[in-house]
Amino acid sequence: MRAALAGDGRAYRGLLEALTPRLRAVVARSLARAGAPNADLEDIVQETLLAIHLKRHTWDPSAPLAPWVQAIARNKTIDALRRRGRRVEVDVADFADFLPAAPARDPTEGGDVERLLGELGERQRDIVRSIGVEEKSVRETADRLGMSEGAVRVALHRGLKALAELHRRSVS
Repeated sequence: MRAALAGDGRAYRGLLEALTPRLRAVVARSLARAGAPNADLEDIVQETLLAIHLKRHTWDPSAPLAPWVQAIARNKTIDALRRRGRRVEVDVADFADFLPAAPARDPTEGGDVERLLGELGERQRDIVRSIGVEEKSVRETADRLGMSEGAVRVALHRGLKALAELHRRSVS
């Protein structure tokens, strides 16, 4: 570092190349202690090297270099952990055997829908069934029925409102 500060570019490049593997080890240990994954390791090492470059004039040549470099690495690691927050990353595949299955569909549900749909007018029934049951788009339904998309939306809204009212009456 002394030679680098005196203007020796080759010595400076050699210093940074020698520091890089040591910084990786220091940062990896810090991340492991914090329980963080090594995903940010290279970014932190690069930020540390950049900080060393930008702040090299603040190093006191009469003091040892290692503690100064380690302090910068520690601070850059802390900054990265703060930016990252308290996220815990877990692969969901590890829990596949423990996750509950999708709930089974109620077999009586379809009968109620069909019974209620049967009480609607033919056009409303076609539109509600197409969009709500068969999961077709408004455009597909409009094209099939020869209607505008706006008219299909209005009819769907009115059909759903009528179904809600029919359902309320059947439950009461």
